Formats: sequence, C-alpha cells, structure tokens
Amino acid sequence: MTREVAVLHMEHNLALAEWGMREFRFRHLPVVEANKLIGLVSERDLLRASVSTLNSDHALLDDNLKRNFFVCEVMTTELTTVRPDATLVEAARLMRDRKLGCLPVTEEDGSLVGMLTQSDFVALAAEVLEEREGSHVSGTRAAIEVPRRVPLREAKQK
Repeated sequence: MTREVAVLHMEHNLALAEWGMREFRFRHLPVVEANKLIGLVSERDLLRASVSTLNSDHALLDDNLKRNFFVCEVMTTELTTVRPDATLVEAARLMRDRKLGCLPVTEEDGSLVGMLTQSDFVALAAEVLEEREGSHVSGTRAAIEVPRRVPLREAKQK
C-alpha cells in the first residue's frame, strides 16, 4: 500500500490531474475534501475527456479542454474501499472480482489512509515467486498455463 498519496481536489483542472499522473507515475489519483475521500480520477477518465489524436488540432484543443474542465466533472464517486485492517487476500479478491485497478484504503470516517494498486500486488507476487524459486532445486520450474485465446469476433458470436 502506498501511504504517501498525491491527491486532487474537486476544483483542480484536468491539466493538473494529467500532470500529476505523469509526474508521479500513478494511474489513479484520489480526490479529497478535508482529507475525506470523495472521488477518484483514473487515466481512463482523462482519456475519455480528451480530444482524439485523429483531430488535426488535437494538441491545442486537448490542452484547452483540460485547462477548462475540472476534476469534479470526470471523477468517479461510487467507490469501493477497504479499511486498514483488511487482509491482503480480502483486498486482492475484491480487486479481482470487481476488476479494480486500485483500492483506496480509508478509515471508517472516510479519511484516506493510502492506496492499494495492481502494481502493489505484482510486486508482492514477484517477491514471493523469487523466494519460492530460490528455495527450489535449480532446473525445476513450474510451467505457466496459458489460456486459449479466443478472437473477439468468435467470442461475440457465442
């Protein structure tokens, strides 16, 4: 879990949100008011609020749009959160089942404590696998089962 989280406020414009994500390399930024979580802005939210790169003037139009629209206009307000005493298994299952990229960690009063992300779980998995690999006799590796790929067209017809 990341405890030192960059946050946004409702009155911040989308240009600041985009800069923050790029600068801190986050894909989600929580929106707070008096340290209480009130929303979340994701890269996808910003992408939906962007001018298409297919437009010949997209850079100028996109910059203008992001300077004149605000976080409160694109943020998600119906959030799934966990308390600090939740287990990693509970958090992982919640993220998996609801297909969440991040999980804000809040106190009962809504105060933001930190963010748990997919990257946190990938780092944990790598650490566990490295430990596991180090404890096995060299030359023995577990095979990774790759699921059969189904073309979208074929899946849509089913």
